[in-house]
Amino acid sequence: MKNNHNTPASVDNNHLLEAAACRAADSAVMGRRGFLAGALALGFAGALSACTGNGSSAGSAAGSAAPTDSSPASAPKTEVRVASLKGPTSMGLVGFMQKAGQLTAEGASEMEGSGKNLINAYEFQMMTAADQIMPSMIKGDLDIALLPANAASVLYAKSKGAVRCLNINTLGVLSVVTGDAAVTAFENLAGRTVYLTGKGTTPEYVMNYLLDAAGIADTVTLEFKSEAAEVVSVLAADPQAVGVLPQPFVTAAQVKNTALTAPVDLTEVWERLAGNTGSQLLTGVTVARTAFVDENPDAVDEFMREQSASVDAVNADPATAAKLVVAAGIVEAEPVAAKAIPACHIACIEGSQMHDALEGYLDVLYNADASSVGGAMPGDDFYYQA
Repeated sequence: MKNNHNTPASVDNNHLLEAAACRAADSAVMGRRGFLAGALALGFAGALSACTGNGSSAGSAAGSAAPTDSSPASAPKTEVRVASLKGPTSMGLVGFMQKAGQLTAEGASEMEGSGKNLINAYEFQMMTAADQIMPSMIKGDLDIALLPANAASVLYAKSKGAVRCLNINTLGVLSVVTGDAAVTAFENLAGRTVYLTGKGTTPEYVMNYLLDAAGIADTVTLEFKSEAAEVVSVLAADPQAVGVLPQPFVTAAQVKNTALTAPVDLTEVWERLAGNTGSQLLTGVTVARTAFVDENPDAVDEFMREQSASVDAVNADPATAAKLVVAAGIVEAEPVAAKAIPACHIACIEGSQMHDALEGYLDVLYNADASSVGGAMPGDDFYYQA
């Protein structure tokens, strides 16, 4: 495979996949090549690059919800401190945040919940970079975090096994984007140059794996750009050009340029090429401190139940969820959020299915660059089993 690159993509030292996905949700969407004005017109501008190192906190939703009158009087109330990244990995939480009384939006009806009142109190925080969250997890200042899948593995290594992965919250968010109607399948990339971001990070490792598995690696040139807006500029200038972009950037780009289509979803390509291994293309997972899990099993159970109900509600009603996504500061335009949600593969995958999907994904990254998962594959104790 031939690799060309311009300026390396701005990512943190852990090579996080969310550096691709979250760049879509924040100011990486607003590039310097004239896309800023278009994105602002869509109401999709953010503050800072979402997932580069040293980002500042944004879009926080903090507070707590007291049990309702119908909550069991004898039930202990645990303070649960939750952090997530501003991007697709937080979209599935918005129904939960609404139920906890920490998120409201004009015109947004109450989303379906688990049908049970909250026993515990939740404090949600939204950050712009994984390296803001990981030290707080290690120090015990947070209890639960939604992180890029490989960042969770890095956290497991850095904390010496002091975290557990509860579930997968987001599958892959990468798609092939082009104005060329001849591109209808991943194998159609043979003989072409593909423009993308993420040199030396998970997007490159994902593409290398898929191209090799499809048997076309030697015929495809990957040309890396420093930001997704540069990829969009190439696609606008050349209708035959092919790029790979993350959601919700894909949707925003299509709204700006109606000639663009996203004919190939890399999550589906991965599933097809991985066969019966159970491995899946992933973006985000949910982890908890091992000590918190051991000391508060009922609180962990409630969190997982409510998170799952929230994910189901968001996927079932993207229009209402979009209002909450905008209110949370994840995306600024409701039409973009509503269209992007179904393509973000928001999920809540637990147990053995989580184990197989995540272990298979991390194994691909480990073989490409061991440091991207913390230097070693996590042990079986990383995978939470209720």
